[in-house]
Amino acid sequence: MTHRADALRSLLFASSAAGMLLGAAPALAGDPAVAADPQQQDREATTLSTVTVRGERVRREPQSPEFVAPLVDTPRAVTIIPQQIIEQTAATSLQDILRTSPGITFGAGEGGQPLSDRPFIRGQSSGNNIFVDGIRDTGGQQREVFNLEQVEVIKGADSVYSGRGSGGGSINLGSKTPRLQTFTHFGLGAGTDSYLRATVDQNWQLSDTSALRLNVMGSEGDVPGRDLVDYDKWGLALSYAIGLGQATTLTASYYHLDSNQMPDYGIPLFTKIGTRTTDSGILDVPYSSFYGVAGRDFLNNTVDSFTVNVEHRISETLRLRNVTRYSETLNDYIVTNPGDGGAAQFVAGEWWMKRGTKSRWNPVDTLANVTDLSGSFTTGSIQHNFDVGLELTREKNRNAGYSTFTTAGSACPTGYVMSAGNLSSLGAGDCTRVYSPNSGDAWVGVVNRGAVSESTTETVGVYAFDSINLTERLILNLGLRWDQYSVSGVNRSATAVAGVYGAVTETLPPDADWDFVNYQIGLVYKPTPNSSVYASYSTSSTPPTIAAGDQNTASTAAQAILDPEESTSYEIGAKASLFRDQLQLSAAVFRLERQNAVTQTTPVVVQDGEVLVQGLELGVSGNITPQWQVFGGYTYMDSELVKGALTSGGLPNPLNGQQLANTPEHSFSLFTTYRVMPKLSLGGGLYYVSDSFGGNQGGAGGGTNRIYAPEYTRVDLFASYEINDTASLQLNVQNAGDEEYIIRTNGVHHADVAPARQAMLTLNLRY
Repeated sequence: MTHRADALRSLLFASSAAGMLLGAAPALAGDPAVAADPQQQDREATTLSTVTVRGERVRREPQSPEFVAPLVDTPRAVTIIPQQIIEQTAATSLQDILRTSPGITFGAGEGGQPLSDRPFIRGQSSGNNIFVDGIRDTGGQQREVFNLEQVEVIKGADSVYSGRGSGGGSINLGSKTPRLQTFTHFGLGAGTDSYLRATVDQNWQLSDTSALRLNVMGSEGDVPGRDLVDYDKWGLALSYAIGLGQATTLTASYYHLDSNQMPDYGIPLFTKIGTRTTDSGILDVPYSSFYGVAGRDFLNNTVDSFTVNVEHRISETLRLRNVTRYSETLNDYIVTNPGDGGAAQFVAGEWWMKRGTKSRWNPVDTLANVTDLSGSFTTGSIQHNFDVGLELTREKNRNAGYSTFTTAGSACPTGYVMSAGNLSSLGAGDCTRVYSPNSGDAWVGVVNRGAVSESTTETVGVYAFDSINLTERLILNLGLRWDQYSVSGVNRSATAVAGVYGAVTETLPPDADWDFVNYQIGLVYKPTPNSSVYASYSTSSTPPTIAAGDQNTASTAAQAILDPEESTSYEIGAKASLFRDQLQLSAAVFRLERQNAVTQTTPVVVQDGEVLVQGLELGVSGNITPQWQVFGGYTYMDSELVKGALTSGGLPNPLNGQQLANTPEHSFSLFTTYRVMPKLSLGGGLYYVSDSFGGNQGGAGGGTNRIYAPEYTRVDLFASYEINDTASLQLNVQNAGDEEYIIRTNGVHHADVAPARQAMLTLNLRY
């Protein structure tokens, strides 16, 4: 890959930075009395449910002040994935992390969807519901984990927390922040499939009230089992805090990520040849088949983010927080889609196909400001814990595609008939065998970026939360939020002939804006101080520009007159914190209804579509014994397209009653470790997902062809050995059984193949 040299330089930079920091640490450490004890840190790292704050062990809680009650007293399902699980599972992406939280799947690209993180929570597309430190993380990205302290998954309709959303829930990524201690954590990993990864986490205590933290990452490798699919990336996170432990604290942070990889749209579906060769509908080609072209295909993600967080303790019972963030993201790619390029043709005894592409150039600039006033007060004998806030955001989104016209490349066989449309837009040649594609095919052609559409999204959100202790055992949890959401912009388009775009056509869709109010109400009963049972009701609103996809775009005339889709969530559950907060258990049954989807557009617009997801969730996190750690859960989801869009003839949708896309009935995950000797820990992960139909938001999975990703079971292995007080070795074998399975399919064009077996050995140093 052309970026491989850049990755090596990044790794060298990370390694040299580590050496520099390790050498500098004694000089910067200040009072050695405040330095961290590596042995103590390692012991604490085995406790998933608690964290040390000013020398005391406390329960791990969500970061946002919007959570006005401890997790055990919050009437909704919330999963916190701590840093220990991120490190022990050798996760390097958001998809890796969320594998440990059952009930979350990832949607495929295509169909207008960006090649980026697209998690589905409780059957609802939640790509727009990802936050970093409580602020929406806009723009198409494939997120890294090197700067994360924890990941919080909030399930159910939660617009009262997050504003506009899809109804299934949201994900908050909690970043590492400066601490009043000096330490250095260094990791260097190597493995099969050319895997290399170096990370540095350096924290300096600069004074009694200030600290600086630097995280650096460089990584490269090949995707196991996928010919020619490789990646390299590097990232940096720098954060400075002053006033730590004081009434006023200011934290300024900068984050940068540059990721390059060969994009992979997996393998084709049976629709490519017109004959169903498997029950799932995924074509029976070898799972190692790769249809991309090295000389043309690419994927680049870049992120630059600046954040200033000011917190002021007005009194012992009142706090004020203001966070401002400016970010720039870029999602830029050309990817071969094995489902594009027209139907395959049977020529000279073999199936041949013309390669087609999907592409996107999508920079997004975001300015956001969030203010929270939180605290507590009493009215008579009733205790209130509250938060009121204001959110202001402005997002500028630009979007364009690329033309990819072939002038020279792999020839099509004699007898292959090229359509006039393909000859005009894609050019001749660039053919490959369906069942044995040549990933080494050369490609020469014309690549041009097309007309750029622009949109600006502005939001205003005002919210309030109150956790009311009616008695020692009874808590009422209330939340209310009002949002104003507006979209304006310009759509531009042009037609490419022989790779050259013609005149640009510009349209000005009407400006569109919506106001919506969402709320939640929950009642919590506490049988004991460390347990609870609860019932809750919450709502969510999805504006049409989001309902149409995971990308904000300039609204169309049709969207401007649509009402938001509405989601309601009912949930009954129980939580318990056991063994002095060392083990957390949870259980919940839920029912999620999504309504107001468009079912008819002519002669009038009708919005009476409905989907339903109901099910059960179980969760466990923590230590059963001091030596035995567990993290995982089980989710059952019964989903249904209650009423979908009418057919072109005005008849009921034939898929009514079918299972929703990306909503498997059963999913299970368990990652566990056991310290078999003082220096040796063994463990692993077990992951199961049942059949998952392909597709996008709001419809029955698999489309009329009922295409699905078959069920799979994956096993990971883990071992860790402490060499001495400061050094340890960690071995991870992912997909140890070398299971061949499909992660996801969009149900229309392609299915994404999961990575094969990979082993990674990491040296961890802590000073």
